[in-house]
Amino acid sequence: MRRRKVTKRALTPDVKYGSETVARLINVIMSRGKKSTAQSIVYGALDLIQEKKPDMAAIEVFNQALENVKPKVEVKSRRVGGATYQVPVDVDPERQTALAMRWITTYSRGRKGKSMVDSLAGELLDAFENTGSSIKKKEDTFKMAQANKAFAHYRW
Repeated sequence: MRRRKVTKRALTPDVKYGSETVARLINVIMSRGKKSTAQSIVYGALDLIQEKKPDMAAIEVFNQALENVKPKVEVKSRRVGGATYQVPVDVDPERQTALAMRWITTYSRGRKGKSMVDSLAGELLDAFENTGSSIKKKEDTFKMAQANKAFAHYRW
């Protein structure tokens, strides 16, 4: 073992919903340390979702969207004798959540012509309905892993 294990810090649940996943999303969206701005974006998006889907709780829609985006497998580069192979590996649950949140925020930032609140709400609703850019990213990651199944024996 070359390095020490990283200790996971406890995350305080968010104020409005009491959810650690929402708190983590706020931290992912936050830029330049502006937490209050990130909170207003996330809460605004969840309020918009609540308006558009009044029959379901916004937090349920958010959790389902996150679940839909989480990747099960991904590829990692592995160097064997001068050649680099893309080896498919299973993704651990912590990283699944991190990747899903990262993809959702990245693609909602990429939506032009709308405020971040609107685009985040749109991306979450798309993910809830299994459409949108973040779902496409998940599917592309899965296809890449399937295509490189032959190199699975290089898994470490």
